[in-house]
Amino acid sequence: MERVNATKASLRLGVIDGDGIGPEVVAATRTVVDEAIGAAGLAPVDWVPLRIGHDAIAAFGHPLPEQTLTALGELDAWILGPHDNASYPADLRVAPGGAIRKRLGLYANIRPAAAFAGVRATAPDIDLVIVRENSEGFYADRNMFAGSGEFKPTEEVAMAVAVVTRRACERIAHQALRLARGRRKRVTVVHKANVLPMTTGLFRDVCYEVAEQYPDVRVDDAHVDAMAAHLVRAPGEFDVIVTENLFGDILSDLAGELSGSLGMAPSLNCSDTKAMAQAVHGAAPGLAGHNRANPVALQLSAAMLLRWLGVRDGNRLLNAAADRISGAIAATLAAGIATADLGGLASTSEFTEQVAARVHRR
Repeated sequence: MERVNATKASLRLGVIDGDGIGPEVVAATRTVVDEAIGAAGLAPVDWVPLRIGHDAIAAFGHPLPEQTLTALGELDAWILGPHDNASYPADLRVAPGGAIRKRLGLYANIRPAAAFAGVRATAPDIDLVIVRENSEGFYADRNMFAGSGEFKPTEEVAMAVAVVTRRACERIAHQALRLARGRRKRVTVVHKANVLPMTTGLFRDVCYEVAEQYPDVRVDDAHVDAMAAHLVRAPGEFDVIVTENLFGDILSDLAGELSGSLGMAPSLNCSDTKAMAQAVHGAAPGLAGHNRANPVALQLSAAMLLRWLGVRDGNRLLNAAADRISGAIAATLAAGIATADLGGLASTSEFTEQVAARVHRR
């Protein structure tokens, strides 16, 4: 029995506007989610507004207040708008997204890259997913219990500590292999074990060990520099790519641009129990308030969030709502309706109206 369907209980989702274009693309995403949820026959979403960024600084004196973190801890899923931490006061320059991921243990960052009809793509055959380990590696804000993994022992020397653990490698490998089972059943492990044999070598080896539990999935591996070249030359050859934090961040930006625009690149940050939809792009403060921002990345991220919840809860209607969103976006773009960054004439609100209308079509 489908637990949510049977009770018709409302889906409770956090919603965080963020900075810059955040309020506009978040509002556009809420509109599309509400329409898709209704079209799928589910009860309306119970949205829980929360604050980060400049709005939170004005209200609470901090860009990521404890009130927000506490509330997120009580939710299973939420949508995070982009933030502009570079513009925060120097003593408050925290990156809310990274801090949320660390606090709530969102260890997996799932970043699809696929070309859409109607969008000019450098690689029109690209259709892959990058599964990025999100909790350690070379990222200084995530790999230490206290302090930072980046430091300067002297004024003239800077150092960084990379952390790779078997536990983190195992759980991200499982994420990638399970995902591949629902796609084309191929996983490519990306590493740099020829020069970082202990850290990225451990990552590679553990991924192969976990893969023994998935005999139906074909697994191979590549060095990160070679993978960058492969993605430019023949991205259509790849299905699921699993890699560590820094490599995944760089390769997913490359893949997003190859698919047409980084402004369309979605992502999901998740653990086994919680998930956060977050577009890959930034806050674009120069576009804020002009109704010109492209909402596709966050709308697709929200579809990923609904699909994650649908799989977790065994709820077919959540999966159907997610399919309605992604299908409506694809149909709108194929019809030649797009925002200015994709060469179109539609405003944020006009594009959203078109997508919202199409979620009702089958």
